[in-house]
Amino acid sequence: MGPAMPAENLQLPLDLDSLPYNTPARCSLREELLGFDQFGKNTVQLSVKIPVGSGGVVEAPVYVNEFWTSKQRAANSLHEISYRACFKPQLPRFFIQRLTAPGEIVYDPFMGRGTTLLEAALLGRVPFGCDVNPLSLVLIGPRLRPPGLEEIAGRLGRIDFSDADECPDELLVFYHPETLREIAALKKYLRGRELDAVDRWICLVALNRLTGHSPGFFSVYTLPPNQAVSVKSQRKINADRGQTPPRRRVADLIVKKSRKLLRDCDATARGALRSVADRAVLLNEAARATPVIASGSVSLVVTSPPFLDVVDYAGDNWLRCWFLGLDAKAVHLTVPKKVEQWQAEMTAVFEELHRVLRDGGHVAFEVGEVRSGTVKLEETVISCGVAAGLQPLLVLINDQKFTKTANCWGVDNNSKGTNTNRIVLFQKKG
Repeated sequence: MGPAMPAENLQLPLDLDSLPYNTPARCSLREELLGFDQFGKNTVQLSVKIPVGSGGVVEAPVYVNEFWTSKQRAANSLHEISYRACFKPQLPRFFIQRLTAPGEIVYDPFMGRGTTLLEAALLGRVPFGCDVNPLSLVLIGPRLRPPGLEEIAGRLGRIDFSDADECPDELLVFYHPETLREIAALKKYLRGRELDAVDRWICLVALNRLTGHSPGFFSVYTLPPNQAVSVKSQRKINADRGQTPPRRRVADLIVKKSRKLLRDCDATARGALRSVADRAVLLNEAARATPVIASGSVSLVVTSPPFLDVVDYAGDNWLRCWFLGLDAKAVHLTVPKKVEQWQAEMTAVFEELHRVLRDGGHVAFEVGEVRSGTVKLEETVISCGVAAGLQPLLVLINDQKFTKTANCWGVDNNSKGTNTNRIVLFQKKG
C-alpha cells in the first residue's frame, strides 16, 4: 500500500475529465452528471467540506439527481433473490458501464446477495467478491452458472421428499407437517452429496422460499423473505391472524421460482455469464485481508458496507443457517456499535482496497444515514479513504423523490431509514 496522502494537500474538485467513460461520445463523467436528465430532473451541483486527519479539510463536489430508475424489477430477473439491506442492480451498473471495460475485474468486499458480482458478470466483467457470511457464497455462486429449467425439474423429480432425518417441532409454527418433512428431506439430500450446478441452484432457491408473505413460499404468512422472525414472534403472528400453516409442495414452488429467476436468462445473458464465470473469485473471509486477490488487479470496487448495528444479519438468517447446517452464532460479522469502531474497521478495508486496485482504479462506496439521520457515515467514509491513500473525486446522490436541499450533502432523508443512495467515488492515483 502506498503512503497516505496528507489531507492538506488534497485539492478538490479534481480534474474529472480524466475519468474514462465508455460511450461513443466519450464525454467526461462530470459533463454527463451535470447534464443528466434521463428521468426528467436536472442535476443539482453542490459541495461538501469534510475534516480529515489533523486539521485538514477535503472539499468534494456533490451531484444530486435521479441517476437510475426507482422501478422494481427493472434489472435482469436473476437478481430477484431476497437479502436484507441490498442495493438495486442499477447502482453498480451505473459505475461498471462508465469506469470499466469488458474483461476487467469488478470487486465487492461486502458482496451480500451478490448484486455487484452478478451485474458485472452480465456486463462481461470478471466478478470478484468477499463476505464473512457463508450464506453469500450460496446466494451468488449458482446464479453465475444457471442451469436450465428442465434440468432443475428433472433433478427435483429424482429426490425422495419423504426421506427426512429431522423435523424440529418448533418449526411447525411456520410449516405444515408434510411441508416440513419435504424441507427436511431436501436438506438431507443436499448435505449428503457433492453438489453440482443444478443441486446448488436448488439449494439457492429453497433458501429463498423458506419463509415469506405469499403462497409462493413454503411457510404460512410471515415477514418478507429477507429475514426470518423468531419462533415466539411467529406464534404471535399466527394467533393475531388466526392462521395455521397450509400445505405447500416444495418441488413445485422451487420450479415456479426458478422459472421467474430464469425469465431474462436468454442466450445473450448466458453467454456473458459463461465468458467470465470460470475466472470469478468468491471469498468467505474478512474484507480487511484478502491475499488471494493479487495486488493491482482490480479495476473497480462497488460496495456497501455493514452499517452501525442497523441490521442483525445472523439473527435474520437463522432459519437459512438451519437449512444449510450452519451455526448462525458462529458467523462473526462486522457490525460495530460506535462510529469510532466503524471508522477503524473501514479504514482497514480501504487499505486492502488500495492494495488490490490498479493505478487509476476506482472505489464507489455506497453509504447512508442511520439512527434517524443523526449519524452520517458518508462523512466518515471520506476520512477512511484518505487515510488509506485514496483520493475522493466526487459524491453522487441518487435521490428518487428529490427532497429539499437542507443539509451539507444537499438532500434530506426522504423518511426514516435510508432512502437515497449516497456514493463516494475514490480513485487510486499511481
